[in-house]
This record gives sequence, structure tokens and C-alpha cells, in this order.
Amino acid sequence: MQDRPDIVAATRGGDDSMGMDGEADPATASLEQALFWRNIYIEILAMEEAVLDRIQHLMEQLQSPQARREVALTNVPVVVAQAARFRARLGFWESRVETHR
Repeated sequence: MQDRPDIVAATRGGDDSMGMDGEADPATASLEQALFWRNIYIEILAMEEAVLDRIQHLMEQLQSPQARREVALTNVPVVVAQAARFRARLGFWESRVETHR
């Protein structure tokens, strides 16, 4: 059951201690690495926020309250958790960039 891609993604999406594959360690990263990963997370966070805005816009167009509720209970929490994870990871990298300055 835990090998299902949706379960893995949901678990990973909500765990801000998990970096991306190949991500440097914020505690030991160089300024160049910190800038690279900060920019990656800025880009991904902007995308997640755009996805959430789009979901909310589409929810407003749904005719049935049942459909809106299902999206609110399933899709929205996943995207919100992912955005929170990326925001936290961005914070790690912004902090690392500042320690180099």
C-alpha cells in the first residue's frame, strides 16, 4: 500500500525535512549551492501557489457543492502541504545564503 505513488507523494509533500533528490545539505553547502537551491525552491513555490490559485478558481465554477467539497478535502490539502514544504525548504536555503554574506 505504501508503494503507491500517491501515498509516497503525499508523505513526501508534507515532510519539510525531505530535500529533493541530489539536494545539497543546507548546513554545509557553499554559497553557490545555496543560491542554486534557493532559486529552485523559489521557482517551485511560485508554481505551487499558481496551482492552488487555479484550483480555487476552478472550484468556484463547479456546479455541485459535493464536487467543491471533495476538491476541498482532497486536492487542496495536498497542494497546500506541498507549498508549505517548499516554503520551508526555501527558508532553509535563504538562511544559508544569508550566512554566506
